[in-house]
Amino acid sequence: MNGSKSRGGSAQFNRYDPESIIKSIQEALGNPPDLNRHPFALSPDRQGHCLFINTLVDKGKIEDTILRFFSERIATAEAANWTIDELHVQIPVSNSSKISDLDSCVLALLEGNCLLLLKGADEILQLDVSMQSQRPIPKPETEMTVRGPQEAFNEDMATSLSLIRKRIRTADLRFEQFTIGSKTESRVVILYMGELAPTEVVDEFRRRLKAIDTDSILDVSYVEDFISDRTFIPMPMMQKSERPDVTVSHLLEGRVAVMVDGSPLALIGPITFFQFFSSPEDYFQRADIATFMLWIRFISFLLAIFVPALYIAVTIFQQGLLPPSLLISISAQREGVPFPSYIEAFLMAGSFEILREAGLRMPRIAGQAISIVGALVLGEAAVQAGLVSAAMVIVVAVTAIASFVAPYYNFGLSQRFLQYAFMLLASFMGLFGILCGALFTVIHFASLKSFSVPFLAPIAPTYLSDWKDVLARRSRSKIKTYPVMNRTKRKRRIP
Repeated sequence: MNGSKSRGGSAQFNRYDPESIIKSIQEALGNPPDLNRHPFALSPDRQGHCLFINTLVDKGKIEDTILRFFSERIATAEAANWTIDELHVQIPVSNSSKISDLDSCVLALLEGNCLLLLKGADEILQLDVSMQSQRPIPKPETEMTVRGPQEAFNEDMATSLSLIRKRIRTADLRFEQFTIGSKTESRVVILYMGELAPTEVVDEFRRRLKAIDTDSILDVSYVEDFISDRTFIPMPMMQKSERPDVTVSHLLEGRVAVMVDGSPLALIGPITFFQFFSSPEDYFQRADIATFMLWIRFISFLLAIFVPALYIAVTIFQQGLLPPSLLISISAQREGVPFPSYIEAFLMAGSFEILREAGLRMPRIAGQAISIVGALVLGEAAVQAGLVSAAMVIVVAVTAIASFVAPYYNFGLSQRFLQYAFMLLASFMGLFGILCGALFTVIHFASLKSFSVPFLAPIAPTYLSDWKDVLARRSRSKIKTYPVMNRTKRKRRIP
């Protein structure tokens, strides 16, 4: 299956003349210096060529399998009459196939294959001798847990898929591969459980992937940009995960995952708003403890987006809502501050965003020092210089800490967008602006769908049976059915 446009037709060449074929391939590739050809003779009047790109192949495989095979058998009487079909069977390479057009030859070379061309043969044999360069299976860096597996995907597709296979040992696990990107020819795989994933959801994934028309796919985020449902508020409509156990848990709930060769992340959908509050560690804890931590995340989300806006509203518009002692304290702190509270809030929040971004981009050893020392030094200096009040520093600190509670990085980015949106509304309309923004946000979220699944399910629309594992964590022994909102083919977990 191919989700990209064709190259525009395959050029024709004389299949019986290896020299003509090699010349066509060299012209198609632009005569690269790393394209190597190794000629050999099956007989005095029959020549062959071994063609490969030396920066993409494992030279040891070529020497130990292909060249050794010919050196040991080339003097035999039957070697002069070998055909491509016979070589296909005899050469000890696990992955080989026959091709017969220029585009396939070029793509095979770029994927790390070796081409065997025989004079007089009407097909070419491609042998997989690609160089397997990859880093070891790493630990999760953005979805860290205290308990549970400590494995993460890496950039090698085969390794990442093996981590899925290791956890789902059933023939019901389905892989479907697409090739997307006219320049990169990237391998994209969708994964799902055949007996669980709704047919209409899988078909929609296929349709959207086939509709992608681009020259390059370098990461799973590229795919997300093409297939994700559009939103006015930049809320992620699909979930990214670097953890095999998280991906497997979603597959076993009837969802679909997308992986791209070269990307250490899986893209999961359909997804709902409340699933962004679920941590991988929830199911490695007792149900009551996991429920407590779940509500900590809900509260932290509200703190992260509303605390700065509420501070602006009550200090500018609704001062009467504050207790007199607190109002006097804040007023005393703000004495001498040259900016109104909304400028003060944007100034401090923006400074913290710069520090956070600097900490991410700097080398790891220096990054932590910049984040901690920068926040302490700048905050203390700004208060002493009279640029901001101490209360504002506390507000920004509470907001920053609450924003870090989000289990998924892309969801945390959306939290920050909402935070600034509510701060802007509070600056103009106070609590009324915050209320209007909250109503708009809820209505907008209720209108969203992720692959036809309502984004606010199971609250809107209401599926009471699904509340038991969304707003609270239940013991695994008590969960006998699949969530109704997932529309899985099977309803009960235990046959």
